[in-house]
Amino acid sequence: MTRRDVSRRIQERLQEAAMVKLLLAESAGPAIERIAGVLIRALKGGRKIVLFGNGGSAADAQHIAAELEGRFERERRPWPALALTTNTSALTAIGNDYGYEIVFERLVRAHVRKGDVAIGLSTSGNSPNVVAGLRAAKRLGAETVAFTGVGGGRVAKAADHVFRAPSERTAHIQECHITVGHILCEIVERALIH
Repeated sequence: MTRRDVSRRIQERLQEAAMVKLLLAESAGPAIERIAGVLIRALKGGRKIVLFGNGGSAADAQHIAAELEGRFERERRPWPALALTTNTSALTAIGNDYGYEIVFERLVRAHVRKGDVAIGLSTSGNSPNVVAGLRAAKRLGAETVAFTGVGGGRVAKAADHVFRAPSERTAHIQECHITVGHILCEIVERALIH
């Protein structure tokens, strides 16, 4: 690749990302508002937020949980949030003993209670273990949220509330997921911190 090719590729990717964010701004407001309301009600009621996903979505789940447990922009008490991907011993033991497809289902059954919120992240919308985790959370009486790409897939069908990133490209979907995660943290903090 020549230097000119690299420069052109950089510009193309940045322009694509900007276009996806503009589409996000035009279409995602109602879904973000609904999900923010779900999180606010749960935290006001003393419930917890549980997040899970694979790969980059696992990293996003951990990032969002950290913003809730620590702080986003305002000093406040920590809120109960848990990324189910942080205990590698549990993940690998459950995956080995029961199968990776049910790793989140098993962890949800261990940690989620009625009134909690379970957020499953999947860029494809078809991660079997995320679908199983959301279904388990719903059976336990939790409110369920899916973060997906534009198609939604089986993950969207398994959730009560869905945010669909307006892209089919994994990188842009993940960029939208973390942007929306930050927006949700800001809205929740402003609603609960006076």
